[in-house]
This record gives sequence, C-alpha cells and structure tokens, in this order.
Amino acid sequence: MELEILPGARLHPATPDDAAELMVLQRCCWVQEALLNNTLEHPALREDLAEVRESIATWHSWVVRLGHRLVAAVRARADGRAWEIGRLMVAPDLAGRGLGRFLLAHAEREAPPETKEYVLFTGAASTRNIALYEGAGYRRSPLPFPATDHFRRAVYLVKPRNPDPEPA
Repeated sequence: MELEILPGARLHPATPDDAAELMVLQRCCWVQEALLNNTLEHPALREDLAEVRESIATWHSWVVRLGHRLVAAVRARADGRAWEIGRLMVAPDLAGRGLGRFLLAHAEREAPPETKEYVLFTGAASTRNIALYEGAGYRRSPLPFPATDHFRRAVYLVKPRNPDPEPA
C-alpha cells in the first residue's frame, strides 16, 4: 500500500528479512527515548537479532519503506480482549510527517473483532509520544500489573475500541 502522506513510501507486513533493519531503526529511535527518560533500561535497546526475528513471528508487524530504506514500523498483538500496540517507530529525520499517526491508526484497524480496547506504553518523559497518543483518543491509566523498574518510568495508555459518543 502506497502512503499519500509520504510519496514513494509503502506499507508492508514485516518479514524475517526485515529484522536487521528493524533492529537498527529500533535502536536509533529508542536511544532518543532513553535520553529523554534518563534510562537505558528498555527492552528495545537490548533485543538482539534473534529476538527481533522472533517478535516478527509472534506479533503482527508492519514496516514502511521509502524506496529500499526501512523508515518506520509498528507491531501489535492480542492480549486477552486488548490489542497491545508496540514498537511504534519513525526514523528521526522523517518525524513530524504523520507516519506515526498513520501507523497507529493502521495497527488499530488490524485488531481482531473481539478487541475491546487498545493499549500501549511510552516513556513518562516522552511528551511528543504522549501528545500523539492522547490526540488519538488514548488516556493514561494505572498499570494493570506490578511495576518493574522499566515500567516505573513508563506511561500506560488505553483507548476503548468503540468509545462512547460525546453527549450532544
């Protein structure tokens, strides 16, 4: 699928052949997040190539290519009746062009019919990410499990699949 927001860019399901480029993009994007949130304790910075390949096999994953370059990605999976969205990333030189919003909406559309809510995490100091998610209808929520060190520095956001219409 060609993207109108970025001429020449195409969305594809991720394949194992994308793993090395995904790992590079992931590290590039999460180093910035680590600096913002004053921690290197993030799984995205520790995954090796085998783990990235495994995630492609166990998550629904999509990549955006501009020509031959992998420039953005997102993944999602069912967790009970929730659709967990993760590893939403855009190459820093292309940030602010709508790729993140596009991928977030795409991941939401791919949720199975029984999905009741979308859930995701971002760093507590990642104000640009939080603004993107809140602008898309996500709201901060308490963690649904005990916080580990990594999750103490994160914000958990939830969006109902079919939010109630606002009163007239």
